Amino acid sequence: MHNPMLKTMHPSPNWKGNPVDRDGKFSNLYHDFDSSFGDLWKWQTSKNPQKEEKKAETRTLDINPKAVIPNDGSDFLIWLGHASFLIQMNGKVILTDPILFDNFFLKRDSSLPFPAESLPSIDYLLISHNHRDHCDKKSIQFLSERNPDMKILTGLKLGEVIKDWTQGQEIQQAGWYQQYDIKDLAVTYLPSRHWSRRWLWDLNESLWGGFHIAHAEKTIYFMGDSGFGEHFEDIRQVMGTPEYCLMGVGAYKPEWFMSQAHISPQDAIKAFNILEGEHFIPMHYGTFDLSDEPRMEPWDILKSHEHEITGHLVTPVLGNNLFQ
Repeated sequence: MHNPMLKTMHPSPNWKGNPVDRDGKFSNLYHDFDSSFGDLWKWQTSKNPQKEEKKAETRTLDINPKAVIPNDGSDFLIWLGHASFLIQMNGKVILTDPILFDNFFLKRDSSLPFPAESLPSIDYLLISHNHRDHCDKKSIQFLSERNPDMKILTGLKLGEVIKDWTQGQEIQQAGWYQQYDIKDLAVTYLPSRHWSRRWLWDLNESLWGGFHIAHAEKTIYFMGDSGFGEHFEDIRQVMGTPEYCLMGVGAYKPEWFMSQAHISPQDAIKAFNILEGEHFIPMHYGTFDLSDEPRMEPWDILKSHEHEITGHLVTPVLGNNLFQ
């Protein structure tokens, strides 16, 4: 499956589009997703061996108390927490997977570096997949009301989920390795090893993935949610080596349950090295309580294994411009 209106970047004639099963539901490239409600129940009813350590964790993500959004037209890359990044390249403002407000499912452990009302005009809203910690109804409604000319870039069939939350903004839905039809930037949707669901009945009915964002010599790889897999090598071969890699490192324990969908810090290092990136920027930790590991454990592991990283590990302070 693919979007016939968009350009496909994969060079191989054997690439036919996204794999789907006999029911038309999306599949991963190399690893079937086979977790069940039984697995979820087993996790939720099992004892967390790090329960006391997690309860005793008092550290939160570092926040720049004087964070400001540059307004001089320069490029910036600002982490807002979890998988939300505010980016400006070539004068265009991008926002990824915004979770701007607490909701019934998610309460922030680390606050936004500045109020949602102070965000600049958004040109492109990137939504990687439909999970509630990446695709938030209230945030999308808020942004749609304030940005009438904003374009929404996402994966196949996700427009059916979010269309009614918008004010009629254009929604472009891409398959893996398809480039969106926009000006001034090159944005391509990329594979990840994950899954999708918001309700009991919609398993894998919309696509999941990451993004490659490029202008001139500057390139960003946004992983989205992903387990470890061979697709990282594929991405490097098709898209080249990215300068900045926004790598998920949290929500990975217990690994027997989480590894299909969320990469561990050490496997994120392996993936980054496979990508041959220059700057490793960790994300997807420290913001929401989604798993068994203590809040700041992913960062501690990255620091203790920093010598294994073949590029530069960026300290991710909320509100800072992370472009080097």
